[in-house]
Amino acid sequence: MSNSFRLPRFAAATLGALAIGATAFSAPAAAAPLPLFPFFLPQIEAAPPSMEAVPRDEEERTVELPARLRRQVVNYYTREAPGTIIIDTPNTYLYLVLGNGQAMRYGIGIGRDGFTWSGTQTITRKSEWPAWTPPPQMIARQPYLPRHMAGGPGNPLGARAMYLGGTIYRIHGTNAPETIGTRVSSGCLRLTNEDVKDLYSRVSVGTKVIVLPMTDRRADLGRTIR
Repeated sequence: MSNSFRLPRFAAATLGALAIGATAFSAPAAAAPLPLFPFFLPQIEAAPPSMEAVPRDEEERTVELPARLRRQVVNYYTREAPGTIIIDTPNTYLYLVLGNGQAMRYGIGIGRDGFTWSGTQTITRKSEWPAWTPPPQMIARQPYLPRHMAGGPGNPLGARAMYLGGTIYRIHGTNAPETIGTRVSSGCLRLTNEDVKDLYSRVSVGTKVIVLPMTDRRADLGRTIR
């Protein structure tokens, strides 16, 4: 009997918002080197109700994002080459440098307190509707989790995933779009499914990704074009 199944909407949203920011689990703050192995998540005190399979054709949830978090072209001055991704961690933005003083800006969700990180990586792999296989450490702490979840609207990784170097982090979509602009993940960077599809179509393997530290309190450099 296959152990691959899908989560109902309420359970998937809970996992997407609280349990994972992909398969990442923790990271030290900016100064420390990026870890190659996952850390344990804090124990969730209460398990959700039993999880039943959801239909393959379940519609994706959408929410109306605040204006500042909606995808838009902004004025953005940087020495980085066009095509570079810059993560503005304090302001929960992802910038894709377009050149000529402009960038495409996306609202994102970032790691919760103690789970942010910084550094420079490259996209090493891309995946459409990625599957999720929780590692043994997470299963040991949260035995109610599925052993494997096929890609689809109920999957916490959302519609697309872009894997960052040899780290445990990725840029991915989400089945909990209401978490965009918040700090709830375990270190991964999430966009709405609509936005992650757009970004995915614009970047390739080898794209440079710069993640600014949470301690970088400079004012947001991206200015909306009027």
